Order: sequence, then C-alpha cells, then structure tokens
Amino acid sequence: MQKDIQPAYKIVDVTCACGAKFKIGTTKNVDTLKVEICSQCHPFYTGKVKNTQSGGRIERFNKKFGANSLK
Repeated sequence: MQKDIQPAYKIVDVTCACGAKFKIGTTKNVDTLKVEICSQCHPFYTGKVKNTQSGGRIERFNKKFGANSLK
C-alpha cells in the first residue's frame, strides 16, 4: 500500500435546514456542513410518506376485480 495517499478523515458538525445539528465523519476539507434534509425531517424516516395512487394500473385493477378480493 502506498503511503500518504489516503485522505484525512475528521469529525465535522452538520447543520440541517430544519435546525437539527449532529456530527459525522468525512474526508471533505471543511469544518461544518450544511444539508437541506436529514433523517429527522425526511418524510421516509418521520413516517409522513404520502402514497398517492394515480389513475393507473392499480386503480383499474381494483375497479375491475374489487379492492377486497385480494384480502
């Protein structure tokens, strides 16, 4: 393995647009990082994911065979 080719790894502060602050490890040469979305405000992690059905295949299937026929 070659010497002195690995980037420096350090701990930096991260600030999210929602106001959350935490620390992560990175090789980026900065002291602080600013992100737009984090695990505290992302809809997938907060459970606020909205599943919308468009007028597509699923709706046509449910209309043709009935939504209760699969249960």
